[in-house]
Amino acid sequence: MLVNKICEHLSLRIENGELSNTDMVQIIEHIGAYLNIATVPNYAKQNNMSYNGVKKYRHVKKIFNVKFVIDNE
Repeated sequence: MLVNKICEHLSLRIENGELSNTDMVQIIEHIGAYLNIATVPNYAKQNNMSYNGVKKYRHVKKIFNVKFVIDNE
């Protein structure tokens, strides 16, 4: 699968010291823009919804021990 190849490529580059922490943060930000991720409270505020409404009716995924709404549709 393509995702496995991408993960392997990133792992190799990270382990070889070719990507810095700053580079990796930039990758996360880039992918986050495509996912249109937001924390549950921020998403609720931006979309005039309650916190519980967001948790119940939106795609919520825990990443880095923080719950995010993934709204890229």
